[in-house]
Amino acid sequence: MATKVFMEALSPTMEEGRLVKWNVAEGTAVKSGDVLAEVETDKAVMELVARGDGVLRKQFVAEGATVPVSSVVGVIAAADEDIGAIVSLAVGVAATAPAAAASSSAVTASATSATNTASAPASAQVTAPVAAPAVAPVVAGSTGPTRSSPLARRLAREGGVNLGAIAGSGPGGRVIKRDIEAAMSGAGAAAPSATTASRAAAVGDFVDEPLTQIRKTIAKRLAESIGPIPTFFLTAEFDMSRVVEMRTQAAALGDDFKVSVNDIVLKAVATALAKHPEVNAHWLGDKIRFFNRVHLGMAVATDDGLIVPVIFDADRKGLRELSRESRELAAKARERKLTPNEYTGSTFSVSNLGMMQIDQFTAIINPPECGILAIGALEDTPVVLDGAVTVRKRMRVTMSCDHRVIDGAVGARFLQELRRMLENPLMLVF
Repeated sequence: MATKVFMEALSPTMEEGRLVKWNVAEGTAVKSGDVLAEVETDKAVMELVARGDGVLRKQFVAEGATVPVSSVVGVIAAADEDIGAIVSLAVGVAATAPAAAASSSAVTASATSATNTASAPASAQVTAPVAAPAVAPVVAGSTGPTRSSPLARRLAREGGVNLGAIAGSGPGGRVIKRDIEAAMSGAGAAAPSATTASRAAAVGDFVDEPLTQIRKTIAKRLAESIGPIPTFFLTAEFDMSRVVEMRTQAAALGDDFKVSVNDIVLKAVATALAKHPEVNAHWLGDKIRFFNRVHLGMAVATDDGLIVPVIFDADRKGLRELSRESRELAAKARERKLTPNEYTGSTFSVSNLGMMQIDQFTAIINPPECGILAIGALEDTPVVLDGAVTVRKRMRVTMSCDHRVIDGAVGARFLQELRRMLENPLMLVF
């Protein structure tokens, strides 16, 4: 009996998936559990497996195409089985998929339009291209364009690098930032193309980049947060001199004791949250859920956007264990190898841009969480200490608070606790 291959919901929040790569060609025998394809979800690149035995008779979705969850992307059947009805149904879906997208023939770019995914000068009017079918048959022998991240494409354009000449090191052979940087430094196998100016002249005044699944999710989540949530911000400046001293002394003991300033901040935040469960909470509409465990979200920048892996029970882990886990999660996030259980379930989040020399910023709350802490850069700052001017390591933090759950005094008490721990970091190891 024929088995339809569906675009499965490979993450809890997945609504559509992009088929990155077919691992099995048409006409190949497969068994249940075999990896058929790689799929880009809203968070990571994951495997789509066979749910039956037989031959992969037909692929209905081309590499690079995005389709909704539950769409039929292929069919597995016996070599001599009639699959005509399934093929007809899949082709019918492909024929009607672009109808809604192509209903308008022209659009005017507007910076304030909530439906636009890219903007152009307000005076520019362009004819909208007919959308490609969401489901399309695979063309035999077609390899398609070079797969690459939006950041890699931008760097390639600016540096005059030929994307097609680069062997990507990302998931499914995708060209990512480090590949472009290696090519531009002469370490890659790519040969430079024409100058940036001539490339710009060849492609016109602008380039439209299709949204990745992760960028679509970021846009959706931010829209859900910034409008409905009544947010206020609390900013404080901490003396981090003792944290820097402790980190230096720990590193002198050997590689096993090396931790970053960010690791110490994460440990302090988790410990403070355990003492202030009124901040470690979710807004659920008809109730507020206060957590007895601290699952700390850690924002990580990737080539495709921001993702927030979770350190579970972060307050109960020692500095070395927390440091090791944060490094491993950050590496998996950048390689798009996180599993759903590694990026869901956070109770509070932290975003650190200090390493990029950002003094201070405000972060957007990730609902249903009720708070997020933005970490700025360490700075040498002159301060008055015991009546004398001296230079100390200082760091600004800004807490975004959902006022439906967190009042000003509640957030202030949490930051007071955090200050006490970071200005006396030995509290974190006893």
